Amino acid sequence: MKAENDFTRTGPLMQLDSYPDWAQDMMLAAQRPKDKVVSHELFAMMREGELPSQAAYRFFVGGWPVIEQFPQYMAVNLCKIKYGRSAAENMARRYLMKNIRVEQNHADHWVGWAEASGVSQHDLFHGEVPVESQALNYWCWHSCERDSLATSMAATNLAIEGATGEWSNVVCASDIYENSLPAASRAKGMRWLRMHAHYDDTHPWEALEIVCSLIGRRAEPTYVEMLGRCISNSYRYMALSLDHCLATT
Repeated sequence: MKAENDFTRTGPLMQLDSYPDWAQDMMLAAQRPKDKVVSHELFAMMREGELPSQAAYRFFVGGWPVIEQFPQYMAVNLCKIKYGRSAAENMARRYLMKNIRVEQNHADHWVGWAEASGVSQHDLFHGEVPVESQALNYWCWHSCERDSLATSMAATNLAIEGATGEWSNVVCASDIYENSLPAASRAKGMRWLRMHAHYDDTHPWEALEIVCSLIGRRAEPTYVEMLGRCISNSYRYMALSLDHCLATT
């Protein structure tokens, strides 16, 4: 029997008004910090093939902990689920189990992108990661280990994958960046970007549907406000890392 507060999406997956009013308010509240990530100068420079090599080095090495450990965040969230307890948890279980393998493949593609950009595997695996870049990784672990399933999926799968899909589209909007990579490694070097710009665009929407299904059609305003802060925190930590990439000292 369907409970009074249960949420089942009836509209299109990738349309915000298909979700409860509280979810729309939550997403709109986090839009400004998300825009700061998507419109960051680093991605504009990358798109135009003008990103300095030192900034590129910081971008790849600083981003690696989150890329490498993203499947582990999802594994922690998977441990919160008991199969059959609810349709929403079953939905989350299927999503997480499928995407853990996908994210491992993405780690392989990040390595290929870094190498095509002149960053070796040794530097990627052993390079010093500054606190400005490591902060996002720490935040993701904190949320996944301490928060509810809905909250931690909002902070990771919804927030990070959502912004990543959009900034990947920014970089791929022109073929200038692609052509700036060495011809011999160009296809391998573009694989991560292309998968996130085209293949991954539904993932954050699927995460939003799961978050809404876990919480229901109505939510306490204080909880919605907290969710919005968690999503915004993910964007702010992303922006902090990007700012550091362009630092001159």
